[in-house]
Amino acid sequence: MRRLPVVLAACLLGTSALAGGLGEMTEAERAAFREEVKAYLLENPEVLVEAMNVLQGREDQAAANRDLEMLAANKDAIFNDAASYVGGNPEGDITVVEFVDYRCGYCRKAHDEVAELVKSDGNIRFVLKEFPILGEDSVISSQFAISVLQLHGAEPYKQVHDALITLRGSPDEATLTRLAGDLGLDPAPLFERMKSPEVQAVIEANHALATTMEISGTPTFVVDQTMVRGYVPLDGMRQIVAGQRG
Repeated sequence: MRRLPVVLAACLLGTSALAGGLGEMTEAERAAFREEVKAYLLENPEVLVEAMNVLQGREDQAAANRDLEMLAANKDAIFNDAASYVGGNPEGDITVVEFVDYRCGYCRKAHDEVAELVKSDGNIRFVLKEFPILGEDSVISSQFAISVLQLHGAEPYKQVHDALITLRGSPDEATLTRLAGDLGLDPAPLFERMKSPEVQAVIEANHALATTMEISGTPTFVVDQTMVRGYVPLDGMRQIVAGQRG
């Protein structure tokens, strides 16, 4: 970008002083240079668009390379964390990891579409990372869900996850008691477990991983070797999965 004015000036004016650089110009030459460049850009504004597109492309590539480095350095914590729920096809050729907050509007919007993606594809391994970042209700919801996973396993956890992601009210004790009862679970051990070091360790580990991966919002997805920050419609997610398969 810094060479653009000199190149333009040399081409437009053809003077040795301009070709030699701004430092060798007189004040009059610099003024003429500015006017020539201004006139050229006003007549050819697409040059600026092209330059910005090149810059954006370089920044996007640098970010993608950075993501690949972070994924390689943290692959076990991302894909093979024994404390996280694994659904879909456990032997799938693509792993989709979601960092989720139950109070996040875009997580709720993505929920049914991600479920459809996993179901319709049939060959996706799906991992959920509890990542409460939107206040106390988020933390309580994740504590309850993790407690169900630790005490009762994957299937009850998925049912609780689906219920919490669509819950419109607050996850207070009465609501969670009713939810546990609907699933045939005793709420007392779950409430006790929610405050345990084992549950807190999962949340802290996910937050630490998110910090390392430069994840600050939800939903964030890792689709094999691609990071997707934010909500993407179903068709877009399918394209990303297809791209990872090559």
